[in-house]
Amino acid sequence: MKKTALYDKHVSLGAKIVPFAGFEMPVQYSGVTEEHFAVREKAGLFDVSHMGQFFIEGPGSKDLLQLVTSNNVDALENGKAQYSCLPNENGGIVDDLIVYKMEDDKYFVVVNASNIDKDWNHISKYNTFGAKMTNASDEMSLLAVQGPKATEILQKLTDVNLSEIPYYHFTVGSVAGENNVIISNTGYTGSGGFEIYFNNTSAEKLWDAVMEAGKEEGIIPCGLAARDTLRLEKGFCLYGNDIDDTTSPIEAGLGWITKFDKDFVSKDVFAKQKEEGITRKLVGFELTDKGVPRHDYPVVDAEGNIIGKVTSGTQSPMKKVGLGLAYVDKPHFKLGSEIFIQVRNKNIPAKVVKAPFV
Repeated sequence: MKKTALYDKHVSLGAKIVPFAGFEMPVQYSGVTEEHFAVREKAGLFDVSHMGQFFIEGPGSKDLLQLVTSNNVDALENGKAQYSCLPNENGGIVDDLIVYKMEDDKYFVVVNASNIDKDWNHISKYNTFGAKMTNASDEMSLLAVQGPKATEILQKLTDVNLSEIPYYHFTVGSVAGENNVIISNTGYTGSGGFEIYFNNTSAEKLWDAVMEAGKEEGIIPCGLAARDTLRLEKGFCLYGNDIDDTTSPIEAGLGWITKFDKDFVSKDVFAKQKEEGITRKLVGFELTDKGVPRHDYPVVDAEGNIIGKVTSGTQSPMKKVGLGLAYVDKPHFKLGSEIFIQVRNKNIPAKVVKAPFV
């Protein structure tokens, strides 16, 4: 198992460590609910250094990214980031990712930890454009400072005016005396904040600096479990659960990152789905009775026929109800439809609702 540069720090803080995507990662510190509410109301600090980072540069870099990603790279200007996905040749998804435009002919791409090698091989396969590719995943660390107090906390550590960085934009600057830090107004919690990318050698220094700067605001360290409940309340997809090699971005409700004004892998498949309609769709649902939905639980209709399956589910800390995401067959995926989630052989009624849930 790999370890991030902050592994010893997590152990010293008493984190519960679990294997995740080939890494030993902190799943929780003080408890999922406490960490969840800290991020919704104050601030939380996550080590997400297991994520993968590639640099793609040179005259062919934009053409390569246009071909392998679903979103339109032409929409990026320097200092802007874009959520996108890597379609496979069969109309599925290799991974979802964020593309950052550093400068003309230089891009920074952030991918999921479990897919680093898979994504690298997939992009490399299409690199007939002579783009220079660098896998910096093992050299870089990533901290996510998330929550309504995140900007205030991070501002104490940098001369960069964070209020001037819009959502899904970034800059490169100094944080706590460390130079060349990518400071990105992004995150996976839906509570605002920044993600900072830097060399592994600065990891402990920056972790300590953020924790110290956030003392008054009540920042606490947070693990992967709270990250999951936070993203789920906002209806954000998790690769391997809600999207994978067998699901299309159209089915997953990611039509907004699938742009047909350019050529890209599986474009024809998605265009056909958009035109003819889809037979299943990823929907949000809330239980109308007590129960906790979990990954892979069957979804049934009133007669007990299987019409889909849960991809992500939890008891929402904010709403105090069971909710989740599920692929559901037509016509049951319409908003307001009544469906049933099989929880321990009981069919619990649920309603199809629009995400985000909070």
